[in-house]
Amino acid sequence: MTYAVKQDLVDRFGATELIQLTDRTNMPPSTIDDVVVGRALADADGVVDGYIGKQYKLPLSVVPPVLVKIAADLARYYLHGEAADKDSIVSRNFAAAIAWLKDVSKGLILIEEQGEPPEQAGGGAIKTSAPNRVFTRDTLRGY
Repeated sequence: MTYAVKQDLVDRFGATELIQLTDRTNMPPSTIDDVVVGRALADADGVVDGYIGKQYKLPLSVVPPVLVKIAADLARYYLHGEAADKDSIVSRNFAAAIAWLKDVSKGLILIEEQGEPPEQAGGGAIKTSAPNRVFTRDTLRGY
């Protein structure tokens, strides 16, 4: 499932940044390379699926807007690659996205599909068994 598309990246981060990050053939960079963007978006989708797949049946019927932002932040980080400084906004947004996805995978954050929270997993009663009691009122009568 695709959570974000190229236009989402353009809308959030601007065409200029995408041109600089993806055009590896022209000097100076002049176009957005769809293959490079597609690869970064696919990598981001894989990460999102890996985390939310623990709590939700995939593919989701509707992509919540928060997942578009998460996938866009991940893809942007992947486009920056090793050039992303540890203290940059790109790295901070990436770390925040991963932390948010971890909370979703633990069930701490719910993603609403079509306005309804997902059904809770598990449930059921706890069953126990034990041997018959040795000391009862009848066996201790007279003591």
